[in-house]
Amino acid sequence: MKWRVEIAKTALEQLEKITDLRVRKKLLERIEQLENDPEGQGKPLRNELSGLLSLRAIGQRYRIIYKLVNEQVIVVVVAVGIRREGDRSDIYRIAERLLRSGLMTF
Repeated sequence: MKWRVEIAKTALEQLEKITDLRVRKKLLERIEQLENDPEGQGKPLRNELSGLLSLRAIGQRYRIIYKLVNEQVIVVVVAVGIRREGDRSDIYRIAERLLRSGLMTF
């Protein structure tokens, strides 16, 4: 069964900020692959980001954070960015701030 993949406004803005067009293209290709078995591709997140999944992309450097809407068979990509552990610009820290502020849309 194929899932419908949607990209939330916040994730789309993050993608547009990536200036390297090759990287952006590869990320979009990886996002498209979520239409086939998204449950098996990502890793469930914990704590504040519980209910979301994370997928590694482009040499393990980038992360695609998404949510499954099972009733509607939809994958919603909510954040895209670089994993920088311990850094303020780490995609997980950005996702937590977006969630707390109510700016992360599903």
